[in-house]
Amino acid sequence: MVEMLTFVQGPIDANNYLLIDDDTKDALLIDCSSPDDDYINEIKRLGVNLKKVLLTHGHFDHILGCNRFHEEFGCDIYVSQEDKEQIEYAPQMTMVLGGVRIPEVTSVKKEIKEGDKFKIGDVELTAISTPGHTLGGMCYYTNDGKLFSGDTLFKRSVGRTDFMGGSLEQIKHSVIEKLFKLPDDTVVYCGHGPETTIGYEKQYNEVV
Repeated sequence: MVEMLTFVQGPIDANNYLLIDDDTKDALLIDCSSPDDDYINEIKRLGVNLKKVLLTHGHFDHILGCNRFHEEFGCDIYVSQEDKEQIEYAPQMTMVLGGVRIPEVTSVKKEIKEGDKFKIGDVELTAISTPGHTLGGMCYYTNDGKLFSGDTLFKRSVGRTDFMGGSLEQIKHSVIEKLFKLPDDTVVYCGHGPETTIGYEKQYNEVV
């Protein structure tokens, strides 16, 4: 059995999702938003073997913990090739938005692309390329009916498109032509805010 825990972390309350195989204690984290000691210690307290971090995109509020997590757990960290520039730009972005200086994020070494698959216990995640919020935005769809949508799809909205690499036309295409093709009962775990479902968004999303 695979357990899922949600951690709301970082300066903009991003959702980080930890998937844990109860049998082996192997774990996988989707987005990594804070290097805080309390967050690190909570993961350690769980006694898990954190193998991988899958990033939904390269914006600073989803990657701030990557260096520290790599140091503490030795986990591999994945991002799309198209969002490597976002990670390089992250220190500048924090200065522009909040005047906070962060170190360069150097721990993201692995690349992910459309169709890549990752297993944790009996759950398999498939990467879905969803550009629009950023050029290299990725969502992760599981074989047990979950979608981790990052900042591509929110409840009744989509991610903002006014940053570098953003495109309203692209994000609408990603949502309509890819995410809305998933079953209506797919539970969507967003990068910020509450969960939703594909069926609900097809009916009520105010942007697409």
